[in-house]
Amino acid sequence: MVCAVVGAIAFSGKAIIVKLAYRHGVDAITLIMYRMLFALPLFVIMAWWAGRGKPALSLRDWLAVIALGFCGYYLSSYLDFAGLSYISAGLERLILYLNPTLVLALGWLLYRRVASGRQLLGLAISYAGVMLVFGMELYTHGAGQQVGWGASLVFLSAVSYAVYLVYSAQYVKRLGALRLVGLATSFACLFCIAQFLLTRPLQAAQVDAAVIWLSVLNATLCTAVPVLLVMLAVERLGAATVAQTGMIGPLSTILMGVCLLGEPLTPVMVAGTALVLTGIYVFTHQAKRQ
Repeated sequence: MVCAVVGAIAFSGKAIIVKLAYRHGVDAITLIMYRMLFALPLFVIMAWWAGRGKPALSLRDWLAVIALGFCGYYLSSYLDFAGLSYISAGLERLILYLNPTLVLALGWLLYRRVASGRQLLGLAISYAGVMLVFGMELYTHGAGQQVGWGASLVFLSAVSYAVYLVYSAQYVKRLGALRLVGLATSFACLFCIAQFLLTRPLQAAQVDAAVIWLSVLNATLCTAVPVLLVMLAVERLGAATVAQTGMIGPLSTILMGVCLLGEPLTPVMVAGTALVLTGIYVFTHQAKRQ
């Protein structure tokens, strides 16, 4: 339980670190490059450790791992970082927390899996919460186009990660979760570094020292460490219990946003968060019963 709670809080700190780094004038492509550059050795070690004594991957497996890394960790991370430059950390976390509902939608589109009434109810409650907070940000900031664009980018990030979850299920069984994550994220790191080299001059890598230290913190405490903690928690508690524990993530993001970023804690934000968490609980409780 300690691993699950600490992992959820560590994951949620990513948005806070990104928002702090943006205050130093760095852009999304440079920032995500540094995060992945520092995380790459950790994920390579993770993949090697999990693959000891295991059969070698076939060409089909390698192609699948590369595609999953591109979709689930490179594209999803880049869209998330880009969206965070327009919206609050609290709204970003609430949008990303809609991921189970997006997996349900993809299951229906790809495999015609029928959703239950309880799942649809949970979906409706969760989206109502996000729309409530989204409306508050539109009213507060008075920059509807920017807020809308940022929310759209983060939502597409959640969709990209949901696609990864749907298609990775068969490879998790074959390769193991830790080995798949290590390999996929290693390729995602290479994609992020290549994106920077292709789109930015090398001078763009000259950033404030604070950005470097924040990126190191992001790569370790908010990326590699929570992956290991969550995997350890799933091994001991099961995926369903860990998923329920993960509901602390949006709450911790909002509290850290208030304490570290000075974001306002309004009644609308509290109400929207309560709706999202209630909806996800209704949704996942149905999945666990089934």
